[in-house]
Amino acid sequence: MAKTQDRRVQRTQQSIRRALFELIRERGFEALSVQDIIDRANVARATFYTHFQSKDDLLLSGFEELRASLKERQRIALAEGRNLDETMLAFSREMFAHADEHRALFRAMVGKKSGAHVQRRIHQLLLDLVRDDVKALAVRERSASGPSEALVQFLAGSFFGLLIWWLNAKAQLSVEEVDTLFRRLALAAVKSGPL
Repeated sequence: MAKTQDRRVQRTQQSIRRALFELIRERGFEALSVQDIIDRANVARATFYTHFQSKDDLLLSGFEELRASLKERQRIALAEGRNLDETMLAFSREMFAHADEHRALFRAMVGKKSGAHVQRRIHQLLLDLVRDDVKALAVRERSASGPSEALVQFLAGSFFGLLIWWLNAKAQLSVEEVDTLFRRLALAAVKSGPL
């Protein structure tokens, strides 16, 4: 019985998220109300508030799933990787693929208040992931200094800047091409300087 309830909860949350994403593409986030979302999702107000505190909470809820997925990719790479090229920033391809999948949604939010909120959230996610990688590299290299915050900020900022450029570029690179470009540039920075 618990699995059925879990599936029902998942379906309800997916329906509400889908409604939000459709409406953002149509009208933008700022113009939406919770009532618009529940009307589109065809759920009761109480159902919405059982799962989410607000439309902002709903918007940001998807980041936890993304964070978990990227952290798992990072964990596997650190456990299985034999060298720096395999372990460092191993989450990057999955992040580019996720952004590519949601390109229309991103474009609908860029430059808006909600877009800035989402961008801050993505940037913080990248900072956390890169910080973990730099920390693991310092341990692996037996560096006494620990993670270099300058390197963390540089790599996360570079990834974020490239991601935004790529999502808005007229000439499209594939996920693989932009990931290869990022990894080549970022790993050169990691290898060129001390932690």
